[in-house]
Amino acid sequence: MPVVTGLRELRGGRVAVELDGARWRTLPLDVVARVRLNQGEELDRERLRELARELRRARAVDTALRAVSRREQSAAELDRRLRRGGFAPGLREETLNRLERVGLVDDERYALRRAESLADRGQGDEAIRWRLGRDGVPDELAARALEALPPESERARKVVAARGPGPRTARELARRGFGEDAVEAALGPFVADAP
Repeated sequence: MPVVTGLRELRGGRVAVELDGARWRTLPLDVVARVRLNQGEELDRERLRELARELRRARAVDTALRAVSRREQSAAELDRRLRRGGFAPGLREETLNRLERVGLVDDERYALRRAESLADRGQGDEAIRWRLGRDGVPDELAARALEALPPESERARKVVAARGPGPRTARELARRGFGEDAVEAALGPFVADAP
């Protein structure tokens, strides 16, 4: 059986591992620490399996961390990314639970921020609800996020103020997912004044 003859820490949180006096692999420092890899230790089949499991865990976490470092994501989005990366269902669930425990993944926070961002860009409730659903946000969280926004009619009035009243604006509001009531409330004074 091969014996670990050297462990040399490298920059960037990596460790060069030697087996039987020859360079074998470079591993993440946290993996080496979690499996308690020591110099002089024989690497039997069970230890190699344990090391492989920890490497898969580390890759899954690294993939998820890179994704959330770019932008906040829902748990479902992150799960899809991990699935595309070829990670097994149990490992995906473990990784998501880990990130949720430390607060890096929070569907409620995601729903609130995403809904607010879409509303700020002039989207109506239906468009926001659809996008949150597409992102994997559960219906009840999407509903709470929509309740936290200013009323849809108020947001529609802002669009009308920026674009001006008229049929084109009415079509634009409908295209952006505003409900009929919000469109009527926003354009009502202008429609009433029309000849």
